[in-house]
Amino acid sequence: MVYYDFMLSERENKIKEQVRKFVKEKIDPGLLKKMDRDEVQFPTEFLTAVAEENLLGLRFPKKWGGQGMGWTAEIAALEEIGPLGLALGCQYSMPSIVGEAFDKFGTEEQKEKYLKPTLEARLFSAEALTEPRGGSNFFGATTKATKDGDDYLLTGQKRFVIGAEGADYFLVYARTGDSSTSPKDAITLFVVEKDMGVETKYLYNLLGCRGGGAGRLIFNKVRVPKENIIGSEGEGGRIFYQMMIPERMTSAAGVLGLARAALDVAGIYSAKRKQFGKHIREWQGVSFKIAESQMLLDASRAITYMAAKAIDSGQSGGTCRRLVSEAKRFATEKGWDIVNHAMQVCGGIGYTQIYPIERMLRDMRLSFIWTGTSEIMNLIIQHEYYKDLFEKMKSESLRDSEADAMDSGESDEKVFTAEDQRLD
Repeated sequence: MVYYDFMLSERENKIKEQVRKFVKEKIDPGLLKKMDRDEVQFPTEFLTAVAEENLLGLRFPKKWGGQGMGWTAEIAALEEIGPLGLALGCQYSMPSIVGEAFDKFGTEEQKEKYLKPTLEARLFSAEALTEPRGGSNFFGATTKATKDGDDYLLTGQKRFVIGAEGADYFLVYARTGDSSTSPKDAITLFVVEKDMGVETKYLYNLLGCRGGGAGRLIFNKVRVPKENIIGSEGEGGRIFYQMMIPERMTSAAGVLGLARAALDVAGIYSAKRKQFGKHIREWQGVSFKIAESQMLLDASRAITYMAAKAIDSGQSGGTCRRLVSEAKRFATEKGWDIVNHAMQVCGGIGYTQIYPIERMLRDMRLSFIWTGTSEIMNLIIQHEYYKDLFEKMKSESLRDSEADAMDSGESDEKVFTAEDQRLD
C-alpha cells in the first residue's frame, strides 16, 4: 500500500500495481545501462513488452486497444514508469500523445490504420514539432506542404524528434497557408510514414534521455496523400493546442516517478551510511533535505493529479490549460530540486555512476525545457489568471478585498485614471 493510493479508484490502483510489477519484474537494468551508453537507439522490445500487458494508451477506447480509462489512471501508470528514466517514459507516453490527435480529430480509417496498431506496438510513432530555426514559436514553422493534385509535397526539416530512429510514422506540422493566411490557420497536421521518403539523421549526443533515438527529419518533396491529413487543412493550430495537454501531462507525470526513485535511493543510503557515530539520517542537515524532498514530491503529485481530475471531469479549456501548465512547470522544476537534494545527501558517491542519481540528474534537466519551457508555462498561467480575474471583475462576483484596508477610502492616493482602469 502506498500513501497516495487513496486518490485512486480500485481500478486505477490495479493498473498502478500492474505497471509497478511490470517495471520491477520485466525490465532488465542492463537495458537502461545500454541506453545510457547510446548502445540502443530505440527501445523496441520495451514497447512490445508494455503492449503485451495492454498498458499503452490507457485513455483510449477499447475498440482501438486502450482501456477506456482517464487521465488519472494514466498519471498513476506513468509515475510507475518514471523511475526507468526520461527516455523510456517518453516512449511509453508517445502512443498517448500521438493517439490524442487520432482520437480527437482523426477519421475511423486513420484510427484503424494507425492508432490501433500503435497501441499494440505493431507500429511505432513520433511527433515532429521543433525546427532548426524555431523552438517555442510553433506558428513560425517553415516546413511547407504544397498541393500537388490529390497529394501534398512536404519540404523542410524537424529536429529533436524523439523516436526519429525507430518510428514507422510521424505526426508532422507543416505550413499550407500563404503570406496572407492568419498564422493560426496556416498550419496543417500530416501523418507521414517513414517509407514515404523521410530522411532521418541520428545527430544528438544528449546530456541525458539517451536511447530514445532523438534525431533530425528531412523532407525533400516527400509525397503525402490528402487522406493523411488529420482534421482538415489549416486546422493544425487548433490540434496543436489540444496536443499540448498530453505533451505536458505526461512530462509532469513521468518526473514524479523519477524524482521518487531518486528520493528513495537517497533515503536508503541515509539509513545505511554512518558518519560521526550515527546513521546520517539522524543528522538534521540530511533528514531535513529528505523532509523537504518528500514535501515537494507530494506537492508535485497533488497538482498533477488535480490537473488530471480537471481534464477527466470536463472543466473549461482555460482551467485545464492553467492547471496543466502549472503541473508541468511545478513537477519538473521541483523534480530537479529533489534529485539535487538526493545527490547532496549521497555526497561524492552520488556524483559517480555507482548510484543512478547522476543519470537521473542528467535526465531531469531536460524535463523543464521540452514540451514547453517553464517560461512558456508562465506565459500561459498568467494569461489564464488575468482572463479569469477580468471576467470575475466584470461580473462583479469578486469580493472587494481592497475595502478591508483601514484607509481604503483615500481615493486620491489611488492614482489610476479612468483610462487606466479599463479591463482590456
